[in-house]
Amino acid sequence: MAIVTLSTDIGQQDYIVGAFKGQLLSKKQDLIIVDICHYLSQSNFPEAAYICGNAFKHFPPQTIHIVIVNFFEKNVEDLLIAEFNNQIIICADNGILTMITDAEPVVVYKLSYNCLNTFLQITQQISEVVAAIANGNKISDIGIITNLFVVKNPLRITVAENFIKGHIIFIDNFENVVINISKQVFETHRKGRKFIVIFKRNEKVEGLSNGYLSVKDGDNLAWFNSAGYLELAVNKGNMAGLFGLQEFNELNYKEGKSMQNKLFYSTAVTILFQD
Repeated sequence: MAIVTLSTDIGQQDYIVGAFKGQLLSKKQDLIIVDICHYLSQSNFPEAAYICGNAFKHFPPQTIHIVIVNFFEKNVEDLLIAEFNNQIIICADNGILTMITDAEPVVVYKLSYNCLNTFLQITQQISEVVAAIANGNKISDIGIITNLFVVKNPLRITVAENFIKGHIIFIDNFENVVINISKQVFETHRKGRKFIVIFKRNEKVEGLSNGYLSVKDGDNLAWFNSAGYLELAVNKGNMAGLFGLQEFNELNYKEGKSMQNKLFYSTAVTILFQD
């Protein structure tokens, strides 16, 4: 039985997700369908990439991952089917693929929408593709191999001798904030030095904690979460709400909002090393 995951920006307030699952099962009744998230941000591809990438790597080989995010921002006419790290990713040709993989997949296939313009028409075609793959058809028989597709690079950090600057890419339900600084990058540049984490102009956290219970109720903390990324939190509090922190927003980034803009400034977090 094939495993299929769903990651979308659809939400779950109406019938669409259920209808899509019905389409999938109508084409292949023994599919195992797993919901990852249906609240991906349309304006924060780094968040979508963080959620999808850190979930996908825990699935068995040849799992089929369907990613639906910002399908109708513009007239995107092609589906991409990619093989990456022994997983299969199906998504629109809008740049989300390389954001998730943080690299160009070795093999990418393109499949036309056939001028379909409603959501359930598109998902019907995706369902047919999934069924074909699950039934053992080669992807090369379904799509056309291509090296022409939209590439978006993951949001990069800034690294200097005495600091690393990153951006908030995800805020969870408890309003803990995740920054795109990995533990690997941190340890590489730390070089045994002490450090402080600075956010929201003059707010700071000194040192790292092992988790939320490592500090007193109401205290700020910084730690590397289970995905290996820097996370800021308040024990039994809401970090984002208390300090007015915002996720990275691609619209602000495209428009060139300066760091003097309050909303954009509040996405920045800096690790300052001290000799």
